Amino acid sequence: MEPLAQRLRPRTLDEVCGQRHLLAPGCVFRRTIESGKIPNMIFYGPSGVGKTTVAGIIAANSGMRLHKLNGTTASTGDIKSVLSDIGTLGAVGGILLYLDEIQYFNKRQQQSLLECVEQGTVTLIASTTENPYFYVYNALLSRCTVFEFKALTAEDIEQGLRNAAARLGEADGITVTIPDDALAYLAQSAGGDMRKALGNLEFAVTAAPVQDGNRTVTLDMVAQVAQHTAMRYDKLGDDHYDIVSAYQKSMRGSDPDAALHYLARLLEAGDLPSACRRLMVCACEDVGLAYPQIIPIVKAAVDAANMLGLPEARIPLADAVVLVATSPKSNSAYNGINAAMADVKAGKSGPIPRQLQNKHFDGEDALVKGQNYHYAHSYPHHWVDQQYLPDAIRDRVYYTFGDNKNEQAAAAYWQRIKGDAMKKK
Repeated sequence: MEPLAQRLRPRTLDEVCGQRHLLAPGCVFRRTIESGKIPNMIFYGPSGVGKTTVAGIIAANSGMRLHKLNGTTASTGDIKSVLSDIGTLGAVGGILLYLDEIQYFNKRQQQSLLECVEQGTVTLIASTTENPYFYVYNALLSRCTVFEFKALTAEDIEQGLRNAAARLGEADGITVTIPDDALAYLAQSAGGDMRKALGNLEFAVTAAPVQDGNRTVTLDMVAQVAQHTAMRYDKLGDDHYDIVSAYQKSMRGSDPDAALHYLARLLEAGDLPSACRRLMVCACEDVGLAYPQIIPIVKAAVDAANMLGLPEARIPLADAVVLVATSPKSNSAYNGINAAMADVKAGKSGPIPRQLQNKHFDGEDALVKGQNYHYAHSYPHHWVDQQYLPDAIRDRVYYTFGDNKNEQAAAAYWQRIKGDAMKKK
């Protein structure tokens, strides 16, 4: 039997839930589609948000011969079969190729479409769940306009479920009733995926008994069907990088609530390594010298999490995440090493000063003989003024004391010890 999501696909742009930034009356995208002049397009966004549905509506109203291919299964031979229709009576209105999951086409397969797309003998609508600027061949990308489809809100999903329930009742003559609490649960548990929501609805409706010509889907029924939220997550895809980015930026931004939310999403997806790695990076990069003791503390929490495994790993990680988020911040050492690395990569270095070299004799060509190294511990306060950087960059400053209490205390100490030598810092 055909899945509910397929049977109840919207038939017009007005029936599509969500994507108002593209489909609202007056939007450029909608006006272009309604003009009948269909350009080459790439639809980019998560699954279950209407990319295939919108493409189908466009095709149905275009008057063109429609071909559908899926990047996960289509071969070069399938592409040649589509192109063989060019110029035939069956394609007198033109050819519209809908290519789903284009990111799975290799470079050669994508290149095979270039000529016909450029000449206009084939109109291409491609869709992808991955960033097309990373996965689509640049020459093909430059011939298409990219439109982003956004994740559906719970309100969008609720509207789609209401529409589906009404159409189900029309189809079999049995009214489908869904109380608001059950509808809200279904919408929230779908994770922004209409296809998932409709699948859960179909399961619940099938299980609901018929009484007096009515099926009532209760909260208990949908709770049994949708026990887990369909959270979007792919360890190799955009969702992964978006979540780990938000996770670290929330800690850096000192928002413990947001940081815990993104930690929960990582752990719910079972991605303990990413949760630990980004936490450790944030402790070093963003807290850093403002609270240097945090590094071994976070390392101990990470070790405990890896020893415990999920679900208990959430406990030490939550402790560490809150600690990092609420700690004072400094990226002074991070900026310093970045500046030093940039100089090294650019070739700005030079010979190591003689007094620092690991040798204790000089050749006959040495202008100044003797290492002349001053042992810092032999001087008051264990410091002596001598040159450490190479001559070519002797005045380079990589590290500047941060404005937090810890680094300012160190700055005051060394100002007192070094005096004028510290002023350049």
